[in-house]
Amino acid sequence: METTEAEIRTEIAAERRELADVLDGLTDEQWDAPSLCGGWRVREVAGHMSMGFRYSFGRTALELVRAGGNLHRMTDRVARRDAAALSPHELAAALRDNAHHPWKPPVGGLTSALGHDVVHGLDITVPLGLGRQVPERRMRILLKTVTPRTLRFFKADLEGVTLRATDLDWSYGTGARTVSRPAQELLLLAYGRTLPRPE
Repeated sequence: METTEAEIRTEIAAERRELADVLDGLTDEQWDAPSLCGGWRVREVAGHMSMGFRYSFGRTALELVRAGGNLHRMTDRVARRDAAALSPHELAAALRDNAHHPWKPPVGGLTSALGHDVVHGLDITVPLGLGRQVPERRMRILLKTVTPRTLRFFKADLEGVTLRATDLDWSYGTGARTVSRPAQELLLLAYGRTLPRPE
């Protein structure tokens, strides 16, 4: 059965509120810990996650012009600046207060908005070892977004690999090498993340 827009909006709002609660519980050391986003600490990821709520279209366009049209350079600059300017409480509140904000990425619609929040949330919670589990209904929505196009966009090198979830009935690919891990870890691999090695 297809997921409705109203259901996806409900999941987005719940994800933002839950992540805000997680952020509110972090120590100063955890805010400064590295995330799965290369070169960003937890605070830069949190700043980036709320950029779409805090910046108008015009301001975003101006920031992009200042970055020479390079989206990655622009998001990196803004995330670093906002992480330095906003307190941990303000960064968490930006998620909670905008739980129902209609922001969506330029491509992909509501499902991409959910993916943005879930994946960046995992970028924070996984390296911190918090053990947060994304609810199954959210995972099932997002696993449908794992396509060759997704892998190319996020530069995920999964050539010759089959992903097989150990906690859900889901797999992707037909490669000879099977990677069997919990679904949310496989989602991170598909979104181009490098996971910490097991202890």
